[in-house]
Amino acid sequence: MPRAPPAGMVVLSAIALFVWYVVYTSGHHRDVSALSHADRFGFGQKPAPHPLPEVSTPTPQVVHGDNIMGKLGNETLKEELGRAAWKVLHTTMARFPDKPTPDESEALNQYMFLFARLYPCGECAQHFQKLLKKYPPQTSSRSSAAAWACFVHNQVNERKGKPIFDCANIGDFYDCGCADDEKEAIAAAGAKSDKVAKGELSKHDTVEIETEGPTRGG
Repeated sequence: MPRAPPAGMVVLSAIALFVWYVVYTSGHHRDVSALSHADRFGFGQKPAPHPLPEVSTPTPQVVHGDNIMGKLGNETLKEELGRAAWKVLHTTMARFPDKPTPDESEALNQYMFLFARLYPCGECAQHFQKLLKKYPPQTSSRSSAAAWACFVHNQVNERKGKPIFDCANIGDFYDCGCADDEKEAIAAAGAKSDKVAKGELSKHDTVEIETEGPTRGG
């Protein structure tokens, strides 16, 4: 009479058979006819998409809050950072639409306040935030934005004892890649902002720069 297989062999065989069954069934498509009525109802349906997170509108506290970064002690890095920042800002203004939509004007307005709040030099950010409060960003057109940026830049230059830039040349110094007539509009607006910076404004001149008031075109 043959001997029965050892109990351990039976257990191992059962485990191997179970593993083979799991692997085999997971790699083969299930026949819909073999499903129950409840399973058929949900078979092949795509899972419900997850709702997209709501995008909240920036609050005044976020846009106009205190500067975030601390003091920057490295003077060399501070100067390099300043040159790079002004290049970004002036180029942004030079590339801004000449006839922006209200949404585009407001986007540039909020960008300037957030740029100041997140500026890596804390003491520089504080001073720039004061300038923004006194001279709100002018975002009604490309020329007014470019003239405003030049005017504010000259306020910083004056505080640091640096030469005052001729804002009538701002369109040539920071190339917008636009047509000549558009550059002329930037130059004309820049000349007006330069008069404000130098205190040469007469009552007959119109000015693009507002002080302590709502943003133009925002």
